Amino acid sequence: MKQFNFHVKPIGLLDMLHFKKLVPNRAEKLAEGANEQVTSVYKVNRMSEFMHPATQMLTIDEIIAHDDDTKTFILTGQYIAPFRAGQYLSVYLTIGESVITRPYSISSSPQWTKEGKYAVTVKRASDGFASDWILSNWKVGIQVTTSGPEGNFYYEPLRDAGHVIGVAGGSGITPFLSMAYAIRDGLEDFNLTLLYGSCAESDILYKLELAEIEKNCDKVKIIHVLSEEKTSCYEYGFITSELIKKYGGDHPYSIFLCGPPAMYNFVDKEIEKLKLESKYVRHELFTSPASPAGLDGYEGDVQKQYVLTVKRFGEQLSVPMKASETVLVALERAGIAAPSRCRGGECGWCRARLDKGETFTPSHLDGRRMADKTTGHIHPCCAYPLSDLTIDICPE
Repeated sequence: MKQFNFHVKPIGLLDMLHFKKLVPNRAEKLAEGANEQVTSVYKVNRMSEFMHPATQMLTIDEIIAHDDDTKTFILTGQYIAPFRAGQYLSVYLTIGESVITRPYSISSSPQWTKEGKYAVTVKRASDGFASDWILSNWKVGIQVTTSGPEGNFYYEPLRDAGHVIGVAGGSGITPFLSMAYAIRDGLEDFNLTLLYGSCAESDILYKLELAEIEKNCDKVKIIHVLSEEKTSCYEYGFITSELIKKYGGDHPYSIFLCGPPAMYNFVDKEIEKLKLESKYVRHELFTSPASPAGLDGYEGDVQKQYVLTVKRFGEQLSVPMKASETVLVALERAGIAAPSRCRGGECGWCRARLDKGETFTPSHLDGRRMADKTTGHIHPCCAYPLSDLTIDICPE
């Protein structure tokens, strides 16, 4: 067998001895510094708290009334979190005995945060519990608690085409207004063609603001589509696949949608005709409908009443629950401050464990992870009861 001879120079031997003593020396130094004060506040933690605050205390600084049913609220704060154009704030409200949240898209430019300002627009919804209360009770000077900016409805160049066709209906214009401002201000770089559906010209929100942006920014184009009024200045009818192709052109484009459920139901069928890759079609939050009646796959009875048993922080209580409402609405109606933000099954903030009973979740709202489905977790914001339920809203 061949023998190998290793020759270790003196300096090499010293290196080996140093290595041998490395761990004991480190332990000795740690012991010497054990009494030194260790800070738990680092710059990265402070930056994270600033960028992604759990809550923000804001003040209503100005109210702009568009009509009797729509107002824009300018909210101010000393230090407010930056956001991507298209994101929303979840507003915390206490109305009587109910403790609720509602998401509202930010309608201002992201640049406004440098001045400590957001703008949110609230439109009265049919039988709207929160919107009615806000429009009647929010006054200048009132403090409002919100989440930090949330949501994924924003332009991402790694995923989206350089040309975005925005499809908006009614107050669904608000995230697109923020995107248009961001493009104008040089904060976003893409071409936005906005197909904005309204019933009549008098119903168009932010008409002057949109026209001003279009005038001063060649990357933004506004196309108004009126469904109940014919005029030579606007497109007439509904937003169809033909209309999208007319303004989309031959180059690749993404489609972003934000509006009422009826618009989604119609436009989604039109988009299918375009045969786009799924990554090029983006929806703002679908919010859970007021009732599951008529939804695909629902076989319950909306007239029934159930009992919801809630486990929370080691305590347990039972509250009444209607088959026609989501589990989250039942919690809020009972005055239970359950966690929630998007109210559309996307963010998972309201995630809870279903210990007993059966629920129905519409397939288009089911944003649960596969692991959550197998371990019996639900998103209360979009889960409708099919029986008495027991849930744990703080399972971990």
